[in-house]
Amino acid sequence: MEKLLAETVAPAVRGSNPHLQTFTFTRVELGEKPLRVIGVKVHPGQRKEQILLDLNISYVGDVQIDVEVKKYFCKAGVKGMQLHGVLRVILEPLMGDLPIVGAVSMFFIRRPTLDINWTGMTNLLDIPGLSSLSDTMIMDSIAAFLVLPNRLLVPLVPDLHDVAQLRSPLPRGIIRVHLLAARGLSSKDKYVKGLIEGKSDPYALVRLGTQTFCSRVIDEELNPQWGETYEVMVHEVPGQEIEVEVFDKDPDKDDFLGRMKLDVGKVLQAGVLDDWFALQGGQGQVHLRLEWLSLLPDAEKLEQVLQWNRGVSSRPEPPSAAILVVYLDRAQDLPMVISELCSPQLKKGNKEPNPMVQLSVQDVTQESKAVYNTSCPAWEEAFRFFLQDPRSQELDVQVKDDSRALTLGALMLPLARLLTAPELTLDQWFQLSSSGANSRLYMKLVMRVLYLDSSEICFPTVPGTPGAWDTDSESPQRGSSVDAPPRPCHTTPDSQFGTESVLRIHVLEAQDLIAKDRFLGGLVKGKSDPYVKLKLAGRSFRSRVVREDLNPRWNEAFEVIVTSVPGQELEVEVFDKDLDKDDFLGRCKVSLTTVLNSGFLDEWLTLEDVPSGRLHLRLERLTPRPTAAELEEVLQVNSLIQTQKSAELAAALLSVYLERAEDLPLRKGIKPPSPYATLTVGDTSHKTKTVSQSSAPVWDESASFLIRRPHTESLELQVRGEGIGTLGSLSLPLSELLTANRLCLDHWFSLSNGQGQVLLRAQLGILVSQHSGVEAHSHSYSHSSSSLSEEPELWGGPPHITSSAPELRQRLTHVDNPQEAPAGPLGQVKLTVWYYSEERKLVSIVHSCRALRQNGRDAPDPYVSLLLMPDKSRGTKRKTSQKKRTLSPEFNERFEWELPLDEALRRKLDVSVKSNSSFMSRERELLGKVQLDLAEIDLSQGAAQWYDLMDDKDKGSS
Repeated sequence: MEKLLAETVAPAVRGSNPHLQTFTFTRVELGEKPLRVIGVKVHPGQRKEQILLDLNISYVGDVQIDVEVKKYFCKAGVKGMQLHGVLRVILEPLMGDLPIVGAVSMFFIRRPTLDINWTGMTNLLDIPGLSSLSDTMIMDSIAAFLVLPNRLLVPLVPDLHDVAQLRSPLPRGIIRVHLLAARGLSSKDKYVKGLIEGKSDPYALVRLGTQTFCSRVIDEELNPQWGETYEVMVHEVPGQEIEVEVFDKDPDKDDFLGRMKLDVGKVLQAGVLDDWFALQGGQGQVHLRLEWLSLLPDAEKLEQVLQWNRGVSSRPEPPSAAILVVYLDRAQDLPMVISELCSPQLKKGNKEPNPMVQLSVQDVTQESKAVYNTSCPAWEEAFRFFLQDPRSQELDVQVKDDSRALTLGALMLPLARLLTAPELTLDQWFQLSSSGANSRLYMKLVMRVLYLDSSEICFPTVPGTPGAWDTDSESPQRGSSVDAPPRPCHTTPDSQFGTESVLRIHVLEAQDLIAKDRFLGGLVKGKSDPYVKLKLAGRSFRSRVVREDLNPRWNEAFEVIVTSVPGQELEVEVFDKDLDKDDFLGRCKVSLTTVLNSGFLDEWLTLEDVPSGRLHLRLERLTPRPTAAELEEVLQVNSLIQTQKSAELAAALLSVYLERAEDLPLRKGIKPPSPYATLTVGDTSHKTKTVSQSSAPVWDESASFLIRRPHTESLELQVRGEGIGTLGSLSLPLSELLTANRLCLDHWFSLSNGQGQVLLRAQLGILVSQHSGVEAHSHSYSHSSSSLSEEPELWGGPPHITSSAPELRQRLTHVDNPQEAPAGPLGQVKLTVWYYSEERKLVSIVHSCRALRQNGRDAPDPYVSLLLMPDKSRGTKRKTSQKKRTLSPEFNERFEWELPLDEALRRKLDVSVKSNSSFMSRERELLGKVQLDLAEIDLSQGAAQWYDLMDDKDKGSS
């Protein structure tokens, strides 16, 4: 803190006023009394990537800070202070690795109670230029600095994405406050020394955070009619409150007539809230109509909003159609200034400027802080403007020296440019005019259209009659902000939805691991039984154990869904498996920054905290693609690189955004339920929050799932009521997404119970590996780059796979092409034969058979037997599962043989299709066979091929 005051605060104070050029801190002691947290309340965040904490804090400190202005021989300081209030802490973005949170934001939602014990304040206020200040004004400024929209951001990881958005996020929404009237106010005016009772001259203060509005005074009226409208920005829900205080205007001190407070969350929930509210601390009621305006990131409804705003009677200001948020970041190469301020001319060399910025929209001007003695200032401030018609308004930016007399550059930007920009946003450098040749300003401009986002709006039957509403009116009447929007047809997820990718982690091998096993009481040194543990994004994985090997090969793959949040690390630990406690063999960490940026990393990593050992990892980022064109290739590649020890590899990523439900059944016919939803794919589930007592809940939650067989898996959704069971369900086959535009469905879905609907978005992304090794094999052994699959295949039904052998990904069922060569008299078998160099294995995939011969009355019960010739031992024999009574069985099973490539090329693969002769007999009927000379097959391609079956005397052909 002392360093902050001496190196940052003191220079800023000295530069802010010529009379304070000798300002210094002479003593900084923070005392010994700690900050006390009296209570903590946790809220669900607006997004799943954040956590909200409300800390009720109390600080009665013995801090002592002394300052001196030597020029005026002035000494002052602070000796003790008190601070009481509710501090909101936002933890975001959440990460899967330490420090778990990317940044911490802190602010007070409402102005805290602040009491500072000043010393020498009168001396300080005697300094020229400060005489207009007062103790109260200083404390008001300090307190306001701590309250929204001001916030303190503390980044915890480097390279944090979009710091400006975290430091000054967009408002949650806008509340349009119609201060209509009051009634039954108490009379405060007295005449003839109190003998005659008069009335009151009421006015109202409307406040939300630091935003305050004052109504006009209505003379001598206990039932005043104001009819005024104000617009306030809401930054935090829940927490912020709208406060209305009513006073009686008097020549000396105004009399308090009462106040009301309302949490903004109730306005968000209702959409439009029109009611009389009782005044606390006085008598009477105040009539408010509160409208929640949501922020739309496109200009589609702007014309509609403008049209209805023309019919709104609003004073003292016309209603707004949009807001503009300006993130003022920094400037570069501003011109130098000459030291004589009386001649405002620009000149290179001489003195660095003290730049500040004035931003104006129409007649509203806001100013940034001044940054002293630099031509490349960084302000990092946000400014917010209400816009009546963004089509014709302009943003005027003036960069000036702190004296305001010298302009360093200017910019005039028509806001119509934003209307055609993506998401109404410009994030770029802007060249300054009337400035240096290279002088420019970096800003992010974000516009949002204001829309009354509620489907339960009522409109007045008579214009201007407060409280008179007609729900059957087909068209909105005068006095409404905008027309009642129809039920949304599509979801509106946030910009982070669907941006995840998949990290595929290949744990390949290790070398020179230390030996931990001991025998005969430690006299005989053994080896180790190593395995690997991985931790990333809150997930943990563990490899298989390799027995007695200091140079183990695992060749296992693991997959995890990751975001682009910086600072993530993959934690890797190697252990020796023991009967009691596993021994530590080393650890290492891998920063995901390189992988997420380049998409691939293949490295040997030195194990830490051990004398020797290194680990070979390969990491690949798979970015989902919204097209099914490459799905067949992905399935083929995955089946080729799939190892027996690894879990089945994902072919796609499913992202689901569940926005809301409607018309859910009532409990016992009268009470709304408290619903929540579960989204399930396979054995992975996501449960939403529970919405209290609502038949139209809004969940606004998303989840992602790894999909291994897109054509057979489905998304299962269940809506349940707290304590009452299932309210409805939905089963969405993912095959429907494969035929949808960009693999996405976004609309209302009816629940299976016949009552209720859900609005959700489901989108599929195909995971295409660029580093699978299949292409590399293709180029290693063949000069032609052929497709991985030599024939087109179409989606079909799922096969019935009961094999105890490793299950292969479901292949696409083949449909015969009329132009293909007909099958032989005994039928055909479809095989893939491939040599996997990474594993040093020969791989054969038995896909299916077709047009098999039927010898008896019933169809055969076929299976396929494989034998690697000339070795006829059981060690090289493989066999598929058996299919019942079919001439076109589907197997989709994978088999492997460990042997070098040169030996594989000397072998022949004998493939026999057989059937059980009868239930009681052990005799097998040969339906046909084919023998493949592996030296004549391109083992680098891994292409599926149909082969004609022959009898035992002939050779097979393709």
